[in-house]
This record gives sequence, structure tokens and C-alpha cells, in this order.
Amino acid sequence: LSSASYWSKVVSEAEKIVGYPTSFMSLRCLLSDELSNIAMQMRKLVGTNHPLLNTARGFVSDTRNNLQMRGLVVLLVSKAAGPNMSTEDSIQNDIVSGIYSSQRTLAEITELIHTAFLVHRGIVNISELTSSDGALKDMQFGNKMAVLSGDFLLANACTSLAQLQNTKVVEIMSSAIGDVIQGIYYENSSSGKENILTDDIRISDWKEQVFQSHCVLLAKSCKAAMELAKHAVGIQKMAFKYGKHMSMCHKLNADIQPFIDGNSNDSLPFNLNSAPVVFHQEFVGREVWIKQIKEFKWEIE
Repeated sequence: LSSASYWSKVVSEAEKIVGYPTSFMSLRCLLSDELSNIAMQMRKLVGTNHPLLNTARGFVSDTRNNLQMRGLVVLLVSKAAGPNMSTEDSIQNDIVSGIYSSQRTLAEITELIHTAFLVHRGIVNISELTSSDGALKDMQFGNKMAVLSGDFLLANACTSLAQLQNTKVVEIMSSAIGDVIQGIYYENSSSGKENILTDDIRISDWKEQVFQSHCVLLAKSCKAAMELAKHAVGIQKMAFKYGKHMSMCHKLNADIQPFIDGNSNDSLPFNLNSAPVVFHQEFVGREVWIKQIKEFKWEIE
């Protein structure tokens, strides 16, 4: 089996375990009348180079089976932890395939939040546009659609959170949203420096930055799932660590792809703050690292 086929098989088996087809987890919201109206407006972007189009295509054809993975992991962690036997019978009766209905709702909320930020990441920095990027009015219109659709998804996620009627879970997930926003802000502030020598960044700095922008949502979603089942604080901490480390591994795998034999091409760009570069810099020392870059004659401003 190819890696894609194998991954699809893994996802299929995981969905059987949780008894829930997560492949279409957020479809209920994506097919709502409000978002359908936004989608009609997005048709005006066809033929432009705005990245929102690629994001929209990913919703329809997820060739890598990555879009719904966070919700699936939340359900798997919930299934592994099982019900809290000390809870009331009325709550115990709300279980299907070993997972509370509130945990399934949380998995959908996690996907909505992730999708919203995925859309927001497609906002183009107008000040950095070149003539090859397309017409300015197209980029501006695409940005408006990205903000509107992303905010709509976040609003739906927050409404669903409130309907869970668990203030602790609302607090956990709200802090996750805030952390992701901070992480994306840092990414955007340094996005224009991808091909230049940036400030000295160490492994500890990389971990902190990646945690905020890529790991915190799954980590806190797993923790919130345990809170919904009223599990002890120790179990909540373990679920948090699992979500954090799994997301970290996913980011490491993505960062290392351009350096794998056979994958080194223009379609897999990387920046000087990617994991392999940061680890190499700390291993050899910054002075040696800068010398190596200059010897290879990389384009550095």
C-alpha cells in the first residue's frame, strides 16, 4: 500500500472504533444557508491566485485525509479514557460506543475552530503583493471572504461551546482560541523573513512557538473531553500531553518533508525557522550555521 492508502485505512479503522464518520464531521455547518451564501460570493475568486480557493478545494477533496484528524483524535482519546463510573446514571445513559454525546459535539467544535483558522491563514498581506500575484481588487475581495467565513465558523463553534453548558470546558477552549491567535500573529510577523537570517531561535523557542500555533488546540480539546466525562485532573493532564505531543510530531513530520530524498522541490518550501534548520543550528552553533548558509549561496536579504 502507498502511504496515502495506508493512512486512509488507518483513518477508516479509527472511525470504526469511535463509531462515528468523522470524515464529514463539520459538514453540517459548512452546508448551512449562511455559509452557502458566502460560497456563492467566493465563486468570484475563480481564476485568481488567492489562497482561499485552495483552502475551499481542500474541504471538498481532502486527498491527505488531514482535515478531520483533530476531531477523530479527540474521540479516540475519549474512547480510550472511557466513562467515569462515579458519575450519575443520567449521564451514563448518554453514551454511544463508549463516548459521551457532549464529547462528540466537542470533536465537531474542535474541527470548526481548526477550519476557521485554516481559512484565516489564507489572508494575504496586501503590502507584500507583486504583479504576479494578480489584481489587487481580487486579493482584497478574497481577504474579505476569508475574514467573513472564518469568523462565521468561529461564531458557530462558540455557540456550540455555550450549548455544552460547562463553564470549565468553555474556559479551556476559549484559551485555546486565544493561544492559536497569538501563534498565528507570530507566524505572520515573521512570514516575510523566511529567506533571511532571523533572530537566534533555539529548540525551546521553536517548541513554544509551535505549541501555540499548531498544538494547543488539540491538546486543550483532549483535556476538555476528559472534563466533560468528569475525569480526574491527572487524567486530564495526560490527555493534554498526548494531544500536545501528537500535534508536535505532526508538525515535525511536515517540517522535515522538504529534506527527505525525493521530496526536495519547489512545491515543498521551508523557512529558516523550520524544525530541521533550528535543530541543526543549535547542534553546530550559530556562527557555523551562518557560514554554511553563505557557503551554499542561499538567497539571503
